[in-house]
Amino acid sequence: MSIEIDSVSYTYMENTPLSHTALHDVSLVINEGEFTAIAGETGAGKSTLMQLVGGLIQPTSGIVSVDGVPLGKRTPKNDMKDRSARFRVGMVFQYPEHQLFEETVYEDIAFGPRNQGLPEAEVERRVQESMELVHLPQVYRERSPFALSGGERRRTAIAGVLALAPRYLVLDEPAAGLDPRGREELLSMLSTLHRERSMSIVLVSHSMEDILRSAERLILLAKGRVVGAGAPCDIFRNTELLEQASLTPPHLLRLGKKIEEIGFPVGRCNTVQEMADMILRTQR
Repeated sequence: MSIEIDSVSYTYMENTPLSHTALHDVSLVINEGEFTAIAGETGAGKSTLMQLVGGLIQPTSGIVSVDGVPLGKRTPKNDMKDRSARFRVGMVFQYPEHQLFEETVYEDIAFGPRNQGLPEAEVERRVQESMELVHLPQVYRERSPFALSGGERRRTAIAGVLALAPRYLVLDEPAAGLDPRGREELLSMLSTLHRERSMSIVLVSHSMEDILRSAERLILLAKGRVVGAGAPCDIFRNTELLEQASLTPPHLLRLGKKIEEIGFPVGRCNTVQEMADMILRTQR
């Protein structure tokens, strides 16, 4: 099972003087069970690609399929399959807390499952499970989401998406605006969802450090085209690819390169702790 993007192009305001093509003949596969990151400079087409994957917009040309079901114009004939495929993708937008609108945390998280027509007992189960997944205490159920901290509001919004039981969780810059502690908690939560729940995660991020730490696979976009795909460590060591995407490697890899230049082999370290441990081992 996978999300398949086959020869997809997308043009904003097509056939007008303001026409702008954001994606050019993009083809890629996002496999179920992977933690995939998508990176590129501003204007590379990342957010457009995510909206296509979520079925929020239709490609100008090409096909987007979720688990073999093309996302297209809904007709009586394909409506049920299309609706099912769309529910398999959970979208978390930048600043998702701006989407909160109910009076309590419970009602906000329950909104999606109720919209799916689920019985109240199943809604209750999903709300409880989603709150546990994002580490929100059950005592928060009756609190106003607007009385929570910024990080807690973001977790509430993500819980609302998880309550839909998506097969793929797609996040567009989810750590934007969070303080270091909030960012750390969010990334740890995503890693836990992927590792312990085998959830497929697609992360759009400007932070190469976050990608290096969390993702198994990285897709690079530049000027609306896919220019590279592979393991983050391999991509970040490819200077030509990074220049094409107008990106710089993570600080940790740049530091590792300088440390190796003075005689300490640190290898393929993805975290500061791994690098410190490697240096200590060379001193024994």
